[in-house]
Amino acid sequence: MSVSNSSQKFIARNRAPRVQIEYDVEIYGSEKKVELPFVMGVLADLSGKPLEPLPAVGDRKFFSIDIDNFDERMKAMKPRVAFSVPNTLSGDGQLMVDITFESMDDFSPAAIAKKVDALSQLLDARTQLANLQTYMDGKSGAENLVTQVLKDPALLNALAKAPKPESDAADAEPSPDMH
Repeated sequence: MSVSNSSQKFIARNRAPRVQIEYDVEIYGSEKKVELPFVMGVLADLSGKPLEPLPAVGDRKFFSIDIDNFDERMKAMKPRVAFSVPNTLSGDGQLMVDITFESMDDFSPAAIAKKVDALSQLLDARTQLANLQTYMDGKSGAENLVTQVLKDPALLNALAKAPKPESDAADAEPSPDMH
């Protein structure tokens, strides 16, 4: 049994075909139904703004893309976007965005934020605040202390400028998600 034949049977078992093209043909005086395979080719520039020039259309080859190799094909194609948007974070100038996608997961808002420096810093701060909120859950004394610090700007500035104690820095291992 050939590989292509077995893959066709796999597809038939797991995904019902959506397009079935049949025609009647007369062979030696009897009619017979013949099913044509449905093959679709897409010619498109899906790479966005590639860093390397693409080969001429005549030199390109067709690739079989399915659910199992989609991320692999995307990584090989290196789709990229590069543009600038108004910087609404600081309000001045433009924010340059240059993202290369390697999988479908790269299209999620968090993955896009990680690839834009200014947004990555905000996402890290948000993650740290969520971790702090989880850590503080149920500790009313600590919650009151944090509330007091946040209400007093002078105390907040003093804590931000205070040097880290040597003994605490040596004893405590930094958490990987707190960087």
